[in-house]
Amino acid sequence: MLTGAGCSTESGIQDYRDLNGDWKRARPITWQAFMGDGADRQRYWARSLIGWRHLEQARPNDAHRALARLEARGTVELVLTQNVDGLHQAAGSTRVIDLHGRIDQVRCMRCARQTARLDLQSRLTALNPAWAQRDAAAAPDGDADLDGEAFSTLRVPDCRHCGGILKPDVVFFGEDVPAARKARALDHLAAADAVLVVGSSLMVPSGYRFVQRAAEAGKPIGAVTLGRTRADSLFAFKVAQPCAKALAFLL
Repeated sequence: MLTGAGCSTESGIQDYRDLNGDWKRARPITWQAFMGDGADRQRYWARSLIGWRHLEQARPNDAHRALARLEARGTVELVLTQNVDGLHQAAGSTRVIDLHGRIDQVRCMRCARQTARLDLQSRLTALNPAWAQRDAAAAPDGDADLDGEAFSTLRVPDCRHCGGILKPDVVFFGEDVPAARKARALDHLAAADAVLVVGSSLMVPSGYRFVQRAAEAGKPIGAVTLGRTRADSLFAFKVAQPCAKALAFLL
């Protein structure tokens, strides 16, 4: 099972792409920009300070619950998700690999210590009370549509332990999926009889490569997703419906 943003849209988390697979908004920040420019980090964390409140309220929908039910029945080898929201686990799935990491964790880029995003939210709020009072429309993955602001006034906390740069423990654009995580996912793919894509356009290469690998191995591939995908020619079938509606019969 490979899932993407369309699995979580009915939980109130926006997706990045339209039905044609094109970007709906400006591309997310890259790893190179985040690590190389303090001003870009200030902009990221200002938007995240506000956007996190929306993401924190998200709850699993029927698509997440249906996939958890399939696992309970013993019919799912693995949920490999491109999402970073943790909603599959919140719905009860236990055989999950978060291909792109988890947004509810923060990692120090110097000492590699992990801390909870909630802890960083408290630190950001304490350092920036005026920013914390603002509101903005929710954007994907805990971002917010907040521009035209003097982001240079935002104070960004460093690692408590070593003073290093703190980054969400997710794979940014321009950053590689950790090799060990990729290898684990490929081991599960080898053990699977087939692949079902749920809510993904597969435009991101890290997800598309697994579908390619499945096709090369002769495994049947199906999809439950809206709009064009990068792998349409590889599917044995495709259900063009919202994920929660298409999978609710499993509940």
